[in-house]
Amino acid sequence: MSHPSKATTIVCLLLSAAGIAWSAQTAAPAAKKAERADAYYHFALGHLYAELAGTFGNKGDYVNKAIENYKAALKADPAAGFLAEELSDLYLQAGQTRMAVLEAEEALRQNPDDLTARRILGRIYTRMIGDPQQRQINEEMLKKATEQYRKISEKEPQDLDNWLMLGRLYKVAQNSVDAEKAYKKTLELDPENEDAMTGLAMVYSDLGDSKSASELLRKVAGKNPSLRTLTTLAGAYEQMREYALAAESLTKALEFSPGSNADLKRALAQNLMLSEQYDAALKIYLEVLAEEPKDAQSQLRVSQIYRQKRDFAKAREASRKAREMDPDSMEIRYNDVNLLEAEGKTAEAIAALKDLLAATGKSSYSAGEKTNRVALLERLGLLYRSNDQHQEAVAAFREIGELDPSMSSRSAAQVVESFRAAKDFASAERESAEAVKKYPGDRMLLMVRASVLSETGKAALAVEELKKLLDGKADREIHLSIAQAQEKAKNYPEMAQALDAAEKLSESKDEKEAVLFMRGAMYERQKRFEAAEAAFRKVLEINPDNASALNYLGYMFADRNVRLSEAQQLIQKALDREPNNGAFLDSLGWVYFRLGKLEEAEATLRRALERYPRDPAIHDHLGDVLFRQGRLKDAMASWRNSLKEWEATAPSESDPTEVAKVQKKLEGARVRLAKESSGAVRQP
Repeated sequence: MSHPSKATTIVCLLLSAAGIAWSAQTAAPAAKKAERADAYYHFALGHLYAELAGTFGNKGDYVNKAIENYKAALKADPAAGFLAEELSDLYLQAGQTRMAVLEAEEALRQNPDDLTARRILGRIYTRMIGDPQQRQINEEMLKKATEQYRKISEKEPQDLDNWLMLGRLYKVAQNSVDAEKAYKKTLELDPENEDAMTGLAMVYSDLGDSKSASELLRKVAGKNPSLRTLTTLAGAYEQMREYALAAESLTKALEFSPGSNADLKRALAQNLMLSEQYDAALKIYLEVLAEEPKDAQSQLRVSQIYRQKRDFAKAREASRKAREMDPDSMEIRYNDVNLLEAEGKTAEAIAALKDLLAATGKSSYSAGEKTNRVALLERLGLLYRSNDQHQEAVAAFREIGELDPSMSSRSAAQVVESFRAAKDFASAERESAEAVKKYPGDRMLLMVRASVLSETGKAALAVEELKKLLDGKADREIHLSIAQAQEKAKNYPEMAQALDAAEKLSESKDEKEAVLFMRGAMYERQKRFEAAEAAFRKVLEINPDNASALNYLGYMFADRNVRLSEAQQLIQKALDREPNNGAFLDSLGWVYFRLGKLEEAEATLRRALERYPRDPAIHDHLGDVLFRQGRLKDAMASWRNSLKEWEATAPSESDPTEVAKVQKKLEGARVRLAKESSGAVRQP
């Protein structure tokens, strides 16, 4: 034979199967034991033929004999759940899924309590769910698989593996309540089951109960510390986005890995980087590069770390080295785009990204290439938008829909957002109406449409449309959109009610954080400053690095001319995280003005205007700084720009009180300038 090793394996399996059957039959004359022996015998033969089928390209004879023997084994021992798994895996391997489903469904029609048929269906449906990590879920298959395992649990409540599978399926379906029940039932049957403890920890993480999640995960690793358990623990922490804890677990895992383990070190460095322990991550990546000098990915990570540390010279040098190692890597070239943007060189970042798109352009794309190109085009559109190039942004987003029709609704939403950013509200309303008509029922577009309506003074209509979307499935986001619409209309009691509804549906800490932030903004708009501060403090308790909360709180102090030192610290911390954020730069410039640091104020506000050239508040602030410096004409020019931008502002954002203040300052400056000019003329 051409495969002597496989031939030997086949003979051994045949002898083993015969031996098992013979010994069982001679040692156990009772009928029950004889049936168990038959099951062993047919299972061994089925397994043998399944391996032969796999070896010889799923040859029909071998597949059929494998199926016949697995069925015979199941008939002899229906309670052996692993037999159903073997049979369903064979159907999938041989591409006979449809036949398997039809047979199982027919069996259930004849006997609804046929648990073997349910196990086969459950296994097949589970394999057809898709990839949860890539957010590619077949909801119908998920529902069908869950239904089969749920019915098995009703008939066999002591089946531990079945409860474990139910927990996993409920977790994929984001049904935290039932997932928790299933995992707890598994732990009732087996208190030390590591898979159930890990799964339950993930559920607690989804619910925002990080403490309970961490306790369970530590118990898993503490009970049996090993390379496997510690790396599994790290993976679970990564899913929870607890990167510091993942790094801690991987550090311990390295103790169980003798010698050099570059892959483990890279995983540790990655988690250190994600948890912003940049110096520690950099040290490990440099160690890896010392061992593997041609590791382009590690060199790329070094560049990214230096970018985060704002050491742009070293970041660029590391990126150059990575590109020399792997000149065709899109990720490395894309890193150069991110580096330019981080340096505040938006125009150059746009040029680099356009070059990348041109270099990778083709007449047709594979699914993966199309996904990558869509991501690059979306990033290009966002860069254009941030650079006040709104028509170019619209063109980039429209190209996404042309390239991938499945992304057309998302593309349309970005087009609407670009018109909003350009303050072209008529076009935004027209585009949103056309998009909703073209993609009826698309929740994202309907929410974008509601935002446009509320901005143009039609908040009541926006709320009416949003309430139609409440269906008990994803209502939290709808309630938040209603809250935003009510905020635009200054209907704060109704906004508070919508936030209350959203808060009840918020499970994770991120979701609770978002609701608290909106409450803080609502209180600030109502001039309830103590309540606003309390809300923002709660946000920062959940996430001390929430840049928007840091900035909002700092600006609130600066605008009221109180606690200026603390305001500067808060805003600076926000800018440390987002150095080119125009709103944060405006806040810092305003603090400098309050502190009498006029040169710093002017420089910072001009940087803010580079980012947000059409913001009336920044022009107003700069006018105040220039006026204080005695530069009346320059101040007047800034206030005129402020009034011009106020005229273009959305009706919902228009603030007659602020406009009146700017007009009063402009008129006062005119009078003063006239007096000074008149005095200068009369002097001899």
